[in-house]
Amino acid sequence: MKIFKLPDLGEGLPEAEITAWQVAVGERIEKDAPLVAVETAKAIVDIPSPESGRILRLYGQPGDIVHTGDPLIEFEDSGAQQADAGTVVGEVPVGKEVLEESPAHIGKSAIGIKATPAVRALAHRLNVDMSIVTPSGVDDMITAADIQRVAGILAQLGPMEPLRGVRRSMARVMSQAHAEVAPVTITDDADIDAWGVDSDVSLRLIRAIAVACGKEPALNAWYDSHALGRRLLEQVDLGMAVDTTEGLFVPVLRDVARRDATDMRRGLEAIKQAVRERSIPPQEMRGYTITLSNFGTFAGRYANPIVVPPSVAIVAAGRIREAVVASAGQMLVHRILPLSLTIDHRAVTGGEAARFLAALLADLSLPD
Repeated sequence: MKIFKLPDLGEGLPEAEITAWQVAVGERIEKDAPLVAVETAKAIVDIPSPESGRILRLYGQPGDIVHTGDPLIEFEDSGAQQADAGTVVGEVPVGKEVLEESPAHIGKSAIGIKATPAVRALAHRLNVDMSIVTPSGVDDMITAADIQRVAGILAQLGPMEPLRGVRRSMARVMSQAHAEVAPVTITDDADIDAWGVDSDVSLRLIRAIAVACGKEPALNAWYDSHALGRRLLEQVDLGMAVDTTEGLFVPVLRDVARRDATDMRRGLEAIKQAVRERSIPPQEMRGYTITLSNFGTFAGRYANPIVVPPSVAIVAAGRIREAVVASAGQMLVHRILPLSLTIDHRAVTGGEAARFLAALLADLSLPD
């Protein structure tokens, strides 16, 4: 037999979810013909057959999560079958059970939890994570009643929904960022009253970020936590946070400092369409040097956006509002765009962040 395993689908993609098989057991497939469609955290990928042959077995069903290197399909071996001269005697059974990975719990370690062996056994039997149980016993001991109380609550809530695809990747990335980054957030308001009525908010924000990166390049950088070093990057590749029902995507708009408005708008529409269709190539979701989140299209003024390594900064724009401002001794109503900037303080100083934000505000205050 010949077993084809899930190939490496690219950096940061250690697993995929089977969405549809293009073949069935017993069928013959030609080399490079569509074999299986899998959904990664980045896109839906069609994997071609590595060879021609007849299908003996499919590993997994649609909805199953497989990791890089896991078996996907078994081909009929067209060569002569040779007897095994090894030490194994008899039939070696092949497991057919598909094991699903349990979600990892983030919380306090079970090592510091106080409970008797009987209570721990009860928690295991009722599938209760002891790290979420509030102890009521003496000296913070978890009792059987505590376990039963939490088990009852979980039963009312219903079964847990495993995170898949984009949401699964988002949970992993956010956990890593929370554990690693030393975040500092500063906020301010951009007075955009000089803008035209039909100004393109996204393009103005992109232009301002490119200008600010030119004046304070420390924020357009990657930080290496292992080597304790940073790389200042000349090209500004902007990650655009895009919200979808399936989770958060961050496609990359390349070289924004050297593109004109028409080309930029075309690029924006192209990546948004690709995200909606889940057709964006994985390489177009990697390598951003700074990030923009325009969450104000929905609601909210200020945020505490999360920096994802190795980048060191993210800009978040809130909802545009009208506000009374003092101008030339008069009280006037101007349009205001609230901004939040989070930096990784391991690589960026407070002064660098403040200078970047000042440059951002200055460019946004200009007329179109």
